[in-house]
Amino acid sequence: MIIQVKGKVTYPITLDPSVWIFDDRKVKLENAFTTTTSTDKDWIESNSKLNKPPVQNSIRKYNKKELLSHSYLMPIKDFIENAEVTDDATAALLRTETDEITLSLQQLLDAYLLFSIDGKQIKESGPAHLYFKDGSNQDNPIKGIKEIILQ
Repeated sequence: MIIQVKGKVTYPITLDPSVWIFDDRKVKLENAFTTTTSTDKDWIESNSKLNKPPVQNSIRKYNKKELLSHSYLMPIKDFIENAEVTDDATAALLRTETDEITLSLQQLLDAYLLFSIDGKQIKESGPAHLYFKDGSNQDNPIKGIKEIILQ
């Protein structure tokens, strides 16, 4: 289960959320929408320019029990920036299993993709759910994303 990123980008890319569990940019769901600064978010901000994907700390700190007991989100910004969005792109069309949702480009860049629930890959309504970083759609994320088309 993959997500295609295409449209007004220099490099169309394919996202495979099943491999993100070892990526150091992941954020625990319980820490993502807190008003206090979380260690996960601090780490992402201060190390976002390191090797991509950054996996060194996760490999060293691999703790199977922890990985299997938490739900994780991935900031989408790095992936969209790696696709090199063209200057005239202003919006993103999200194609899901059942719908098409249009977001501004900034809304997309300021979003997370939930890729793991209780340590398990999202199969039903997956491969990822989109959450806005402000938590405004926490109770109703965009599910079943198959394509992200920059417009």
